[in-house]
Amino acid sequence: MRPNKVKQIWKDGGSVVNGWLHIPSSWSAEVMAHCGFDSLVIDLQHGLMNFDSAVPMLQAISTTDTVPMARIPWNEPGITGKLLDAGAYGIICPMVNTQSECEAFVGAVRYHPDGYRSRGPTRASVYGGSDYAEKANQEIIAMAMIETKTAVDNVEAIVNVPNLDAIYVGPGDLSLTLGCEHVGIDVDEPIYHEALDTVLAACKKAGVAAGIHTGDPAYANRMIEKGFQFVTLSSDTGMLRGKARSMIAELNGRSGETETSVY
Repeated sequence: MRPNKVKQIWKDGGSVVNGWLHIPSSWSAEVMAHCGFDSLVIDLQHGLMNFDSAVPMLQAISTTDTVPMARIPWNEPGITGKLLDAGAYGIICPMVNTQSECEAFVGAVRYHPDGYRSRGPTRASVYGGSDYAEKANQEIIAMAMIETKTAVDNVEAIVNVPNLDAIYVGPGDLSLTLGCEHVGIDVDEPIYHEALDTVLAACKKAGVAAGIHTGDPAYANRMIEKGFQFVTLSSDTGMLRGKARSMIAELNGRSGETETSVY
């Protein structure tokens, strides 16, 4: 089976630089895949794509060694299995608040005896290799999102779910449920960083990788220094909008916004 580069980076003690795809286009996915990201996540929760548009995006990413991943719309096994069968090498699940919710998610990612995923890797066996079904449980990433105060309170139970590979902090909802003054990404309020420290400590103790969404390279570097091993940098939409605004502002001779934070 094709090895999962993200898992190898973690094993080597490095941090993964991840990209985020909101635009339902195989062309933009291919462009992003050729930009040097270690992995790319196709966002079926807040992105504008559905399964039919996600499949050619997975194929476009496969023109490189960038690891193709997907965020599912919700904790539901049907779409999880379809995206895995289509060749996603990792699944991010939103709004995991309890141990039982995490167990249900991880079970949908794993074949028996580690889970209840149905065996039928249609495209995955083409992308991953003929022995995909025998080795998928070891290579495919299950990443649960911590994005509420409730999830932070339950994080120790969540990270100790067997066969969970990683946690992914969703800063928008987390900052909202914590009552932060700034709701969004790249938050710098004490209550928010206390929550991050709690998540990081639980992940380190359980041997689970920690990820987070960021909007700015400097903030992403701070998160890596803090201990995160998977950092997402903005999104295709955020980068497009930020660069366009910056170029228009430069052309007109004025200081413009360089917003990158569409999440």
